[in-house]
Amino acid sequence: MPSLCKSVFVAVLVSATALSPIAASAETITGALSKAYQYNSSLNSARAGVRVTDEGVAIAKSGYRPTISGSADVGYSSSHLNGSNAGTRLTTAGFGVTISQTLFDGFQTKNNVAAAVAQVKASVESLRNTEENTLFNAASAYMDVIRDRQVAVLTEQNLQFLTEQARAARSRFEVGEGTRTDVAQADASRSSAVAQLSAARAQALASAATYRQIVGDEPGKLKAASPLGKLLPRSLDAAIAIASTEHPAILATQHLVDAAAFQVKSQEGALLPQLSASAGLSEDYSNNSPGPLSATSSNGTTRSANIGATLTIPIYSGGRTSALVRQSKESLGQARIEVDVNRDQVRQAVTSAWTQYTAARESVDANRQVIAAAQLALNGVIEERNVGQRTTLDVLNAQNAVISAKIELASSERDVVVASYAILSAMGRLSVDRLALQVTKYKPEEHYNAVKDKWIGLRTPDGR
Repeated sequence: MPSLCKSVFVAVLVSATALSPIAASAETITGALSKAYQYNSSLNSARAGVRVTDEGVAIAKSGYRPTISGSADVGYSSSHLNGSNAGTRLTTAGFGVTISQTLFDGFQTKNNVAAAVAQVKASVESLRNTEENTLFNAASAYMDVIRDRQVAVLTEQNLQFLTEQARAARSRFEVGEGTRTDVAQADASRSSAVAQLSAARAQALASAATYRQIVGDEPGKLKAASPLGKLLPRSLDAAIAIASTEHPAILATQHLVDAAAFQVKSQEGALLPQLSASAGLSEDYSNNSPGPLSATSSNGTTRSANIGATLTIPIYSGGRTSALVRQSKESLGQARIEVDVNRDQVRQAVTSAWTQYTAARESVDANRQVIAAAQLALNGVIEERNVGQRTTLDVLNAQNAVISAKIELASSERDVVVASYAILSAMGRLSVDRLALQVTKYKPEEHYNAVKDKWIGLRTPDGR
């Protein structure tokens, strides 16, 4: 019965610990990525930039639509003859409305619209690339905080151990079992550990500041994270093949090639005839008031309407149009080269991330074995030192080997997780959907659909 009561008590204690506020408030890496997706200022700025680009389509489509303008004028004049009161006073007023419509502009508007649409597609892919970079940076910052906190704890434990070794060395020296050299070596190692602890704590604070910048929140208690092994392909070649077809940086530059090609056609359209139509309606009023010696007066209203068409045939523009065509062709050539540049960069990023992931996994296994062996060696050296077969320096070296191995393990565990996220990012697949983040996904097409065909209105879709 006492054994049963003890088991129940332990079970209740474990449950209470699992449900404690501290455990419940511990942040996960997916929670941190969700916050970064929502609150990262650089990412929100990139989203605003896409909304700016969206308006380019409405601006380009304005070339299809008529322009309407109104005018009004009023005037007054007075004239007198020298030496007499004879003269006139003339008052005039008028207003008019004019409507103009482009009928043919060498297909410039058509190509400008197509170029603007391609620019929007490119900006959407660039935004997706920014999202992936932000999520990767958040994952890296998350793991940096965990690693640096572990290093600070290990360094503090090392300081505690070295403090005890320095005390023991001094005690042995006082009873004649040690030397002054042992005391000096122990004190030197302890002082070095104090400096290392200060540096480790500073690094942990710096990592926390970077986390705050990227995620938008202070890092509290962070849970350990696992690598994304299940989301990775089986081989490096498969990862490169996926990245070459799906990475947003490559897709963005391909859309920019399309935009540049349409810009060439638009510039060439300036060499074609231009045809426009216009219509107008105006009304003019005049009142001619006579002076004291004038016997006549006149006033009246004149209404007029006009409609017409204008054909403009470009002959020579001083070489400007030709230069613009050549310039746009060079821009098109540059855009095509940029596609190859991005492909090479993506391939390098995938290869680098894959090799780092492989090396980090092997390093984790190796460092765990190193820790086990180093800890066993430290215990043996301490026992041998106690019987006079080892020196204090041997103990200090053995302890340093243990701490170094533990720090290396913390770094390797961090590198495995970060490298797995780097592979997914380099492939173009580090997305909200694949990570199953509990966050409302930003949809740039909603703003684009709201503004692309707008004829009038000063307010943005969100009411500003």
